[in-house]
Amino acid sequence: MQNSNQAKTEQQICSKGCRRNNPPPAPVNILGTDADVVESYKYLGVHLNNNLDWTHNTDALVKKGNSRLFLLRRLRSFGVQGPLLRTFYDSVVGSAIFYGIVCWSSSITDRDRKRMDRLVRRASSVLGCPLDSVEVVGNGRMMAKLSSMLNNTSHPLQDTLTALGSSFSERLLHPRCVKERYRRSFLPAAVRLHNKQNTR
Repeated sequence: MQNSNQAKTEQQICSKGCRRNNPPPAPVNILGTDADVVESYKYLGVHLNNNLDWTHNTDALVKKGNSRLFLLRRLRSFGVQGPLLRTFYDSVVGSAIFYGIVCWSSSITDRDRKRMDRLVRRASSVLGCPLDSVEVVGNGRMMAKLSSMLNNTSHPLQDTLTALGSSFSERLLHPRCVKERYRRSFLPAAVRLHNKQNTR
């Protein structure tokens, strides 16, 4: 009898050093069947690829954002205007463009950020009002997430955040970052934003 998890299991190799210097590891074998090796995997709606960048995720967000933007234009062509159009943008278009932004906003490439910002500018032209850029939205949501983590004593990162606390101010010590990839990830980026807002 075939295990139901066997058909759903996929393997993703994310170590660049391993791929560059060594032969790829053997696929995971479940009950005599090798798991498929994939470049990108969708987890909770976020696309993670084996290069540990956000290119695949950006491609998916741009594609979905464009389809939602088409609906926004159609609504405007039907005479829907003002607050109703903006509500549709926030709930349908913006929610697609900015999905998972806390995870990727600080570490996407400039090229991908420009692609996302073009979507926002097109939506802005449809609405006839300015909209916040990807960077502004991302920074705001990262700060909100960090604040909720600091106030939640049961959060898994509470011990890490407590260790970064300063006894002299509300600033946080910046985590030690050996790799640029980690420096651009959520926690170090959120700490930098937090300290910028709490500069005396």
